[in-house]
Amino acid sequence: MVKSALSVLALASLLPAVASAASGSRQIGVNVLLNTEPTAAVLAKLGAHGTVRQVLAEIDAVTLKTTEAELAKVRALPFVVAANPDAERKGSPLDTVSATNFANGLSTWDQDAVDVTNLGQGRTIAYDGNGVYVAVLDTGLLDTWRQYFPQERIAAQFAKAFNGGGGENGNVSEPPNKWEHDQNSHGTHVTSSILGYSLNGTPINGTAPRATVIPVKVLNQNGSGWSSVVAAGIVYVADLKASGALGNAPVVVNMSLGGSVLDAVEKAAIDYAIAKGVIIVASAGNEGETGMGYPGAYAPVISVAATGWNGQWKPGADGNPGNWWNADDVPDPTSVSDFHIADFSSRELAGQDLDVAAPGSWVVGPYQTQSGKTSYFYLSGTSMASPHVAGIAALMLQKNAGLQQADVEDILETAALPMPAGCALLSQPSGPAEQTCWGADATGEGIITAANALTLTP
Repeated sequence: MVKSALSVLALASLLPAVASAASGSRQIGVNVLLNTEPTAAVLAKLGAHGTVRQVLAEIDAVTLKTTEAELAKVRALPFVVAANPDAERKGSPLDTVSATNFANGLSTWDQDAVDVTNLGQGRTIAYDGNGVYVAVLDTGLLDTWRQYFPQERIAAQFAKAFNGGGGENGNVSEPPNKWEHDQNSHGTHVTSSILGYSLNGTPINGTAPRATVIPVKVLNQNGSGWSSVVAAGIVYVADLKASGALGNAPVVVNMSLGGSVLDAVEKAAIDYAIAKGVIIVASAGNEGETGMGYPGAYAPVISVAATGWNGQWKPGADGNPGNWWNADDVPDPTSVSDFHIADFSSRELAGQDLDVAAPGSWVVGPYQTQSGKTSYFYLSGTSMASPHVAGIAALMLQKNAGLQQADVEDILETAALPMPAGCALLSQPSGPAEQTCWGADATGEGIITAANALTLTP
């Protein structure tokens, strides 16, 4: 199963377990990768071991509802490359926002930290993501999304929801319009880091405020889901790109989600999307020393660790420790000595690939605890870090639409500011300061800024 890469929650100042059946008879969902096309003959042979639920012809894969006892038999079939249990993954319109983008919005610490804005000066770079699509594979958007984002920035005509997965939940389905009826808020907060948002009428800047977001709901209302559903979402976006439905526009995918194992079909979907020219960015995970989550840890994916600013919850020039997130200035140019790696941010283990780090601790954005009532929260997690890098990738593609996955990853890694192992004493919203430490396994190539990445973008 997949979960959203989200950890700490704090208000901004402003699946029950299924009982096991007899050994081997429990129904499970299995993702099957083939070495041939899923022909009728192949599907019939698979059907002898269960019920075929979904066919992903683009990547020669199927999902199968079967039993634990049948899994070994499925794996032994000569046309099966891999078969694994579906892996868990965790990560009504109202008033509209009277703006087309938030490029002129106020700066917040995280946007200042990635050098797209500066306190009191607005945007400090020449790119804003115009002409680039960013597909956010997440929980979808809240009913109230039009109160947070300009309608022009959300590609509702391409938005999609995928549901189901996990075998016992049945086939992966596509419920209409469910993408904009989220009750979780995770996808809305993630989107806000890319586009910016309206804070009770005050515009807040984003990393790529004129990019166009395609919401793709692959996580359910409690922020969890299955790799089969994620794979379907990835293939959907790749097909949009390949079909010409988006014109020749560049496409970035942000996945602020992850799980403990790399699913074969999800991997094939990522490889398929990259081959179609889609850029894939994902969160590293919130498991600390336990290691990274997938798909972020998969080497071709651009993975993102979470940093925090050492100026958090300090009084600042005005003496107010409660408004540090938008009233205090992150010194320029960005210096790694002003930042730390969050304690929850997943460390890189052998065989895993961590690329860069970006703001992911105490990031403010739209997050609702009551349906239909707008509210804003600080959220912390690599879920919050990943969209900053997806936004930077959108800026890079605006400058050079011909960049491919390997190009973007190489530029980001080269442009990152190397961050040594260290410790930092951090103020808290209440109580004494706390020390946090990190090693070289937590930083990837270092802290990325948009300014550095754009300088190296040809």
